[in-house]
Amino acid sequence: QVQLVESGGGLVQAGGSLRLSCAASGRTFSSYAMGWFRQAPGKERDFVGTTSWSGGRSLYADSVKGRFIISRDNAKNTVYLQMNSLKPEDTAVYYCAARHTSVVATTVSEYDYWGQGTQVTVSS
Repeated sequence: QVQLVESGGGLVQAGGSLRLSCAASGRTFSSYAMGWFRQAPGKERDFVGTTSWSGGRSLYADSVKGRFIISRDNAKNTVYLQMNSLKPEDTAVYYCAARHTSVVATTVSEYDYWGQGTQVTVSS
């Protein structure tokens, strides 16, 4: 079993930056691929980015490519989402997720564990 706890959300002006953290429990964290998703009110949960177990392979949604960066520290059982040049349309609840494999994935159904989410609000 893996438990995920996100933190770092908040209110920021457009053009600003935030860094989200996702702390994971479990001794096998380093073998899991990790992902970030977001869900705006009234919308489906959308893929943001994912990273392999080593951090050597990452994929991003087109909407965040070049602005968001995922990294992980396996020694700390933590994955990060650095968000730069934030836009009002980035406003959403952000979730981290883990899957029972080291291979990256981009859909909700491919992930086995989810955090409770953290709110990110970008004002114009």
